[in-house]
Amino acid sequence: MRAFIFPGQGSQSVGMGKALAEAFAPAREVFQEVDDALNQRLSRLMWEGPESELTLTENTQPAVMTASLAAFRVLEQGAGLRLAKHARLVAGHSAGEYAALCAAGAFTLSDTARLLRIRGRAMQDAAPVGKGAMTALLGIEMNLVEEACREAAAVGVVVVANDNAPGQIVISGATLAVEKAAEIAKKKGAKRAIPLAVSTPNHSPLLEPAMDTMREALAKITIRPPAVPQISNVTAAEVAEPDLIRRLLVEQLTARVRWRESVAGFRSLGAAMTVELGGSKILTGMVKRIDRELEPVTLDSPADIEAFAKTL
Repeated sequence: MRAFIFPGQGSQSVGMGKALAEAFAPAREVFQEVDDALNQRLSRLMWEGPESELTLTENTQPAVMTASLAAFRVLEQGAGLRLAKHARLVAGHSAGEYAALCAAGAFTLSDTARLLRIRGRAMQDAAPVGKGAMTALLGIEMNLVEEACREAAAVGVVVVANDNAPGQIVISGATLAVEKAAEIAKKKGAKRAIPLAVSTPNHSPLLEPAMDTMREALAKITIRPPAVPQISNVTAAEVAEPDLIRRLLVEQLTARVRWRESVAGFRSLGAAMTVELGGSKILTGMVKRIDRELEPVTLDSPADIEAFAKTL
């Protein structure tokens, strides 16, 4: 069976989803529905830029979701994809959880777009541009990264935000503290420190002010039981009960993304293949580092989708 996985913030690029919209009517319908829900030509921003505007959290999150769901909708309408039949579970990385839940039928597409717009704005309001940062640390163990964060805490808030894969950990927090922790991590053996193209310190305590906003927004939305279980970033375990989904999506704003643990558990849950929808193979690369026995597939282009459709 398959695990369908959905990327989050950081996988955006100008031009994303354009080829799908040009090739498939169901993809065009997804872009139009999101544009209408947000009362914005988000599709134009995705396809033409400018990159500086696309990178703003309030735009990035619905944009990445839209590209993923465009690919998913093509498979649903053109190839008869049904998660209950063709998948064991869904999972999303950070904001990708909303796309995963939408694909599984827990949210409508319009509600998902509006929730991600609210989420992005709440996160940006909690930590204005320039006040927070995220950096990926490569080639270093978790215990050493946690030590670096503790040592840099005198400068400001900095925590482990994403446990992505062996040797790939993301830290988040106040800009100066993140920079200091990265310097310390290099001295402890990190091979590289790569600042991420995000405008908010995701999954850090700096985003606590956004939690009430998302709690309110999610309380107003109908959440249906997903067609297949979702693996939560917060718990790295299956979740299917709407009230629990709602609570964990709020907690996720400040909690660590336990992606390595999540993917490491896929095979024990019965998933032998991962199918990444959009994202330029970012999650697929992580999957390969976490569990080489999983068969990874990425659906980014019309050709990818047409080839995969033949396997259903």
